[in-house]
Amino acid sequence: MATLSTARPADNPEVLVPLPDSAGHPPAPLRKRSRSLAHELVESIGARIQGQLLKPGDKLPTESEIMKSYGVSRTVVREAISRMQAGGLVETRHGIGTFVLEPRPGQGFGIDPADIATAVDVMAVLELRISLETESAGLAAQRRTEAQLAEMRAALDAFEANVGGAGDAVSPDFRFHLAIANATANRYFADIMSHLGATLIPRTRINSSRVAQEDLPQYLRRVNREHEEIFSAIARGDPESARAAMRIHLTNSRERLRRAQEAVQGGAAGGHS
Repeated sequence: MATLSTARPADNPEVLVPLPDSAGHPPAPLRKRSRSLAHELVESIGARIQGQLLKPGDKLPTESEIMKSYGVSRTVVREAISRMQAGGLVETRHGIGTFVLEPRPGQGFGIDPADIATAVDVMAVLELRISLETESAGLAAQRRTEAQLAEMRAALDAFEANVGGAGDAVSPDFRFHLAIANATANRYFADIMSHLGATLIPRTRINSSRVAQEDLPQYLRRVNREHEEIFSAIARGDPESARAAMRIHLTNSRERLRRAQEAVQGGAAGGHS
């Protein structure tokens, strides 16, 4: 199994780089087994963190470095990072990198983001989110600060910049929903959202191009319009409209996911007919 060293190059002392093992062998690629490659990558890096070989404040290698060391795709790396974010192991600072966090004591919430692996799982989480985030939006409309509103706006601007489908729209999507949770002034909303991480965004599990048979840019434009409705209600301090807009958004997400699941099942059935 590949390892990550805490050694740092002299020209960039903050960056961690993968190194050969103690016998001088290069890191071995991950091998596909019954568990996903992303799960294996989480276990490998997580073991280094738990063993204090990667300490709080250490910076992980770049996506490209991890891809090269472990022989996995960018999608696998991003999913693994998302799971580690959800588990409170690391945090990603936009434009800077991903850093190891201090351990969080007594974390009792029971959903393991690594288990959210199928359309059925995501549908179940969406049902939870409808209840949780509908109220979150209403409280945010009543309690948000100007700084929190500015963070929501920045997340939406980043999302809109990637609506064409070429960039990462998942991170700003999650950032927007987390900003709303933070604006409730109730840390438990944010704790649950942070625990789930970006895995709660349905298209991290389901091919977005299949959703309602739309192409990805069209799908993202629709999501963007729904986000703007939520933001507008929060900005004008209208809790009931904020709740309604959030409920519509998440209900639509559930319906899009349901149609995507039916399309996939229909295709599978057709392939065996």
